[in-house]
Amino acid sequence: MDNCLTLDHEGVMGILPHREPILLVDTVSECVPMDHIEAALYIDPEWDVFRGHFPGAPVFPGVLSVECMAQAADIMLMTAEKYQGKTPLFAGIDKARFLRKISPGDQVTAKVKVASENEEKAIITCDAELYQADGLAAKATVTLAMR
Repeated sequence: MDNCLTLDHEGVMGILPHREPILLVDTVSECVPMDHIEAALYIDPEWDVFRGHFPGAPVFPGVLSVECMAQAADIMLMTAEKYQGKTPLFAGIDKARFLRKISPGDQVTAKVKVASENEEKAIITCDAELYQADGLAAKATVTLAMR
């Protein structure tokens, strides 16, 4: 595809306003603005969140799984000409399901597609899935407002 792009970590940081410790996209293997994206994240065992979630049996929090999917959607939207320079704001989460445990050391891939867009209000709804080695780990519908 002519408009398909890939991003290394520096490229991701050049688009997303997020930074450590809440930057939850490492790289993008495929992105077609306003259509779909595949983005990867390594779940670093050294992250502080694992001290409390849960001691002795760490699990990547579901809320961070949703945030990872939303950040992938942010990149897909912010690379579209009409949304460049806009800030993506979380407007909603629907149908969130957590199907597999994500553990420290896992590599996850977020796959996100645009489901609908209200151009007048700059609100976009996306279908998102998060995969790890054993298959589909989480899914949700995320809604973002571009401001």
